[in-house]
Amino acid sequence: MWHSETDILEDYILDISPDLFNTLLKDHTMSTVDNQRNILWATADYEYLGKGYEYKSPIRPELITGKNGHVIMPRVLKRRDLQRDRSREKAEVFTPSWICNTQNNLVDHDWFGREDVFNHENNDHTWTTSTEKIIFPEGKTWRDYVRSTRLEITCGEAPYLVSRYDTTTGLPIALENRIGLLDRKLRIVSENTETSGEWLKWTQVAFQNIYGYEWQGDNLLIARENLLMTFIDYYQAKFNKAPQLKSLLYIAYIISWNLWQMDGLKCVVPDSCGLKPSVEQSLFDEPKMNHCEGCRTGNMHKHNGVYCIIKDWEAKSPKDKIRFVDLIKR
Repeated sequence: MWHSETDILEDYILDISPDLFNTLLKDHTMSTVDNQRNILWATADYEYLGKGYEYKSPIRPELITGKNGHVIMPRVLKRRDLQRDRSREKAEVFTPSWICNTQNNLVDHDWFGREDVFNHENNDHTWTTSTEKIIFPEGKTWRDYVRSTRLEITCGEAPYLVSRYDTTTGLPIALENRIGLLDRKLRIVSENTETSGEWLKWTQVAFQNIYGYEWQGDNLLIARENLLMTFIDYYQAKFNKAPQLKSLLYIAYIISWNLWQMDGLKCVVPDSCGLKPSVEQSLFDEPKMNHCEGCRTGNMHKHNGVYCIIKDWEAKSPKDKIRFVDLIKR
């Protein structure tokens, strides 16, 4: 039922549920209660395909499924010249899994206060997984680890968060050897829970505390798909069956909030700044057009674009949202 190859064909997700697929395409910053807005392509790489593939157009299901099912694919499967162009124009460089592992190990070394918690790094850019149940330091519990917040900036296909495959070789990585920040949380959840209800509860907490943002829409969709498939992989490994649709839909909802489309230097929806009418003009004046102060001065708090919002999962009201820029010190 599930697709385990490097390239997750969008038709697989669409066949499970159109609602599931539409959730992975949603942009919460731009959407309203009555009108879903999807993430944008935010790349000119697909414009040669015609109408609907323009840089500022939203990614719609029919553009990437059916006869168009191979339009979006991981970077490692793209043509070499396209990889080169994206590296030059958007500084798109994907990190080998062994480097992701090394840096993630540094995070855990700091959190646990010891080395080799999840694996031991070898001299040949491989690693040997620790097979014993993870022991926690005094004063910290497995629940604390699951709740700890992690963010991958300019996340691309999210190789620091999940590691279904090596983003530079395309080779799949066995579940027990995965090294992503979310992989580690899900291993902890699986080691410390028994029932599906308890596992789902703490897996949802794990997903709620993993974040990432990305400019280009195709990368972002792949990252979201990778997180969804990772959920499926760990559920199947734990319970030897597929998760229910309602579980998939809620995990996809979390993913659609926590991995979002953003210009990381401005904290706004990509290319949403520009020449805009002044808010101070009177009713009878000619519209006065102002350039973006944030773009002119480099002050990320002064842009006139659309600032991206994220969800506070611990807020009392489900309507509580946070502008990501407000989390950054002035």
